[in-house]
Amino acid sequence: MISLFGKPEPTLAERLKASVSKTKVALSETVDTIFLGEKKVDPVLLKQLETALISADLGVSATREILDAVREKLDRNALSDASQLKTEIKSHIVRILNASAASKTLQPGGVAGSSNGKGPRVIFIVGVNGAGKTTSIGKLANRLRKEGWSVILCAADTFRAAAVEQLEIWAQRNGIEVIKQKSGADPAAVVYDAVAAAKARSSDVVIVDTAGRLHTKSNLMAELEKMKRTAAKVIPGAPHDILLVLDATTGQNGLAQAREFTSTVGVTGIILTKLDGTAKGGIVVAISRELALPIRFVGTGEQINDLVPFDAEIYVNSLFD
Repeated sequence: MISLFGKPEPTLAERLKASVSKTKVALSETVDTIFLGEKKVDPVLLKQLETALISADLGVSATREILDAVREKLDRNALSDASQLKTEIKSHIVRILNASAASKTLQPGGVAGSSNGKGPRVIFIVGVNGAGKTTSIGKLANRLRKEGWSVILCAADTFRAAAVEQLEIWAQRNGIEVIKQKSGADPAAVVYDAVAAAKARSSDVVIVDTAGRLHTKSNLMAELEKMKRTAAKVIPGAPHDILLVLDATTGQNGLAQAREFTSTVGVTGIILTKLDGTAKGGIVVAISRELALPIRFVGTGEQINDLVPFDAEIYVNSLFD
């Protein structure tokens, strides 16, 4: 694809590789130093490797799982040098990521459209303030629209003064409709209006912008449950996706957020933002290993096209090759 400036747009692999460049410096170059030369794999090297993996925020559980697999192969004499060890690490990380990635991309056509009588696909976007929810909604709408789906946005963040205005800007950039009410309105009422409008218009997808909330605020979590029930009254089975937007720079704090949101509202996948701004990109592995949640999309920049589907093999190869 050619950009507006006549240059080829970067591929998925190029975008994902660029977004993990800081993590690559922190992890891969450290690992390369550990593996310098044809070193024999011994307990000292494994301890250095453990430190490198944890420092990149892969998490204790994922790191232990990787090292346990490595030790098991060592016991069977299936690993003899550092190059084989590096290959084993890469393969195991890919397996962890793929285990939770049953659905890597959104497929609105599976339930969308009036022809099958099931109505539009309803996607809730949740997360804490500052994670990049509204921006991610704009980028996601752009991706779905380019794939041929009709999209309506729902401005259910009625608490933050600028939230509706920001969503309207993204709607204008995408050339799509946004359903809203006045500031301070009941978010569940806005959800009802948006889902009903999308059903009436035979739209394919409704993306619901929810208020930023800390996972510790029980009243806001209860409100989110009310919004879910309201959507289900109009479209049985809605919401079909609850995507949690996480800021990759928060590292293990992001994992704690994901754990609480998942247990409370049933998150189905992750949109990871600001991966290009952190050396802690191993949080991708920690989330997949501990919560069995797929990373659906990764934000790779600030522009409307800077949201790419996550691919485990490209991610791992970008870190180590």
